[in-house]
Amino acid sequence: MADSHVTPDDLEISNLGPREIPSPGLLRDFAQDGACWHSDGDRIALDDHMDSIREAMRIDIDPPSIELAGPRREIFFKPEETCMAIVTCGGLCPGINDVIRAIVMQAHYNYGVKRILGIQYGYEGLDPAFGHKPVELTPDTVMNIATFGGSFLGSSRGKRDVKVMVNRLEALGVDILYVIGGDGSQRGAQAIHEEARRRGTRIAVVGVPKTIDNDIMFMDRSFGYHTAFAMAFHAVGSAHTEAKGVRNGLGLVKLMGRDSGFIACSAALATGEANAVLIPEVPFQLEGKNGLFELIGQRIASRGHCVVIAAEGAGQDLIPDSELRTDASGNKLHDDIGVFLKQRIAAHFKEQDTELYIKYIDPSYLIRSVPASPEDRVFCLNLGRHAVHAGMAGKTGMVVARWHHRYVHLPMHLVTRGRRKVDPTGDLWRAVIEATGQPVRMGV
Repeated sequence: MADSHVTPDDLEISNLGPREIPSPGLLRDFAQDGACWHSDGDRIALDDHMDSIREAMRIDIDPPSIELAGPRREIFFKPEETCMAIVTCGGLCPGINDVIRAIVMQAHYNYGVKRILGIQYGYEGLDPAFGHKPVELTPDTVMNIATFGGSFLGSSRGKRDVKVMVNRLEALGVDILYVIGGDGSQRGAQAIHEEARRRGTRIAVVGVPKTIDNDIMFMDRSFGYHTAFAMAFHAVGSAHTEAKGVRNGLGLVKLMGRDSGFIACSAALATGEANAVLIPEVPFQLEGKNGLFELIGQRIASRGHCVVIAAEGAGQDLIPDSELRTDASGNKLHDDIGVFLKQRIAAHFKEQDTELYIKYIDPSYLIRSVPASPEDRVFCLNLGRHAVHAGMAGKTGMVVARWHHRYVHLPMHLVTRGRRKVDPTGDLWRAVIEATGQPVRMGV
């Protein structure tokens, strides 16, 4: 169920002003009544659980609802006078280039926007002190970028002075800024939106959320996630092959998942080869009854091999002398649970006089730098085109996302409220427990 503390006001989308310019789509075959047009009143329920719907009906109120994404018949900006800018921030993720390409193609061909700027190296590119010059983006320059991983524009982490960034946007004549990035990047975008509004500057700020961990709130999924767990699928399969290839073999795989274990869970379910999955949301112990050591020992004794998947944020409480460290964006840096587990497992079974051959695989950087899968490419295309629809309509301080399999507009302040996590009492984690056979409480 969705967060019960969300109110209708939390879901309202800001607009720069009334829309009075007919959309270019009205001059094309989309003009007929049956075409896909949306108004701001087209909304879907935030929480589709019937208990929530019934409660709203009981007290005679509308349940909290989300504005649907899509083209508006009237738009805010004149396309021929509009300048757009695109910036990519944070870590790499499959699909960034697909989103860039989708925005440029949609803006150029379907709205007639001729000036689109690419901001280089994240928010650094909005600080003149770094000397990064924007690049002109055209259909020709972005035509083939989706075949490559990474970001065509480059990226960076870290906060920048919001006044400096808005000054730069004003100097460049930017009307619409598209921010492709995770929750930290969207908080930066929210700050830009608020500073522009404080000044009375009519700049639309539209976010396309990016997180390989699939941990942004109020979204079915984030782009790049399907590609990531497809790559993780191969890593787990390789670990299984390695473990079976030796006597008493253990395949240990560390996957991305700083605060949320979605990739680890999905890879385990897709392969069906994992015997234990360790995620940040579910505590576990190494020793004692039903602990990880006992699980590995029993599996080795019965089948001669074992596969363990650990998300990078799992088991941090078990690592001694752990220090609080953060990256340039303020995200907590975790200690390496994979190396820790490899050392502790090896030491434990050596003490037990049991030969154990550990094959350790950490494919993190291979996963995040690959081109997007076909399914993710379609998803990125739709996120990009809906971002352009929103920006041209004068929507601001919002992100495009998919919720209940519909594309929607969500306020930036809402999606950065926290992180989406695997529910230890939900069906996904139950499926993992059933697939692996691991104890519900691993030594806890």
